[in-house]
Amino acid sequence: MDLLKKLTKHFFTSIIVSSIFMLSVGAQEQKIGVINFQALMEGSPQFREVMESLAGEFQPRQREAVAKSKELEELTAKIQKDAAVMGASERASAEKDFRELQREVNRLATELEEDVNLRRNEELGKLQRLILDAVNVFAQSNEYDMIFADGVIYASQSVNITGLVLESLNSNTQDETN
Repeated sequence: MDLLKKLTKHFFTSIIVSSIFMLSVGAQEQKIGVINFQALMEGSPQFREVMESLAGEFQPRQREAVAKSKELEELTAKIQKDAAVMGASERASAEKDFRELQREVNRLATELEEDVNLRRNEELGKLQRLILDAVNVFAQSNEYDMIFADGVIYASQSVNITGLVLESLNSNTQDETN
């Protein structure tokens, strides 16, 4: 019985000491920030550079796909216009040309879309790493204890540091161009 009393006394003492310790740790002021990662990415000058670069990179292939699509439209119009006066072999040849051109247009469009998506994902992955690094540098240099991003339901403007990190990204870009 004596042992049980001692154990109970030590147990409650340890709970009280732990509670006091936790309260003292919790009483320390924490510097917390929240960022909107999507807004940070889309508002960064690096994002605009990536999108412009990708547009330039795929513009020749985009033009080629549009030209082939226009060629297909013209062939369709020609076939519809001349169908009544075409012979059977001429009609079969025109339909064969139409199917081949249609396959080529579809193939070009599919390949272009896949290549654009692949390159965009590569570049956006690099950009995400760059922005995460910028957020880490910003947090460390401004002595933040925690930075939250996605999954925050509400954050007041006093803890929203998206604009500050975006300014940091902008100044880093300007420093690199000078």
